[in-house]
Amino acid sequence: MKRFLISLAAAAAVGVILPAHAQTANPAAKVDPKNNKVGKPVVEKPKEKLMTRDELRVCMKSNQENEAEARAVKAMETSYNEEHTKLLAEKPVLTKRSEALVAEVTQIKQDREALIKYGDEIKAKAGKADKDEMKKLQDDYQARATAMDPRIEAANKAKDAYIVDSKSFDARIEAHNKVREELSARIDKHMDAADDWKASCANKKYDEADEIAIKKEFAAAAK
Repeated sequence: MKRFLISLAAAAAVGVILPAHAQTANPAAKVDPKNNKVGKPVVEKPKEKLMTRDELRVCMKSNQENEAEARAVKAMETSYNEEHTKLLAEKPVLTKRSEALVAEVTQIKQDREALIKYGDEIKAKAGKADKDEMKKLQDDYQARATAMDPRIEAANKAKDAYIVDSKSFDARIEAHNKVREELSARIDKHMDAADDWKASCANKKYDEADEIAIKKEFAAAAK
């Protein structure tokens, strides 16, 4: 307030100074308003408030934490996308395995039923066909039955392996969905923190000396 008043008094004094060649006062003389201007008082703008060192420290620390979280979220998102791509690629492969297994089991059942029927036909011929013919039929039946055994064994192994892989895939899907939920919540939380920082710290003035001092503090603490 004092600075403002001093500036106003000085301006008023300037306005009444007369030229050197007209020092004699003449009350009747006309005053030319164009040559009798009074300077506008100079009003200094109030200094912009700077953040305190403690406030700046909080903002800088929050910014560091937000940047670290942004990197962590990005890494988590990258890992999630990689797993998502793998799951999408593996799903049709697992589906084809299931379809092939179902087709093989169905075919084995049909072949087994046909073999049983063939065996019944051989039994029906017992006593009617000669020994050579019966032996030929029985050998043929046994050959077919013997050939079916490894198919059944292979199908059972394939089925067991498929069940294990299918359960593992389902567990990965469940875990993947959980990661998706965690990632979504983490992104929301990070965005809220970023918004809070913008509201509290963005575009606020501070003393560079305070910034330098705080950076030294952080560097010392990191050792």
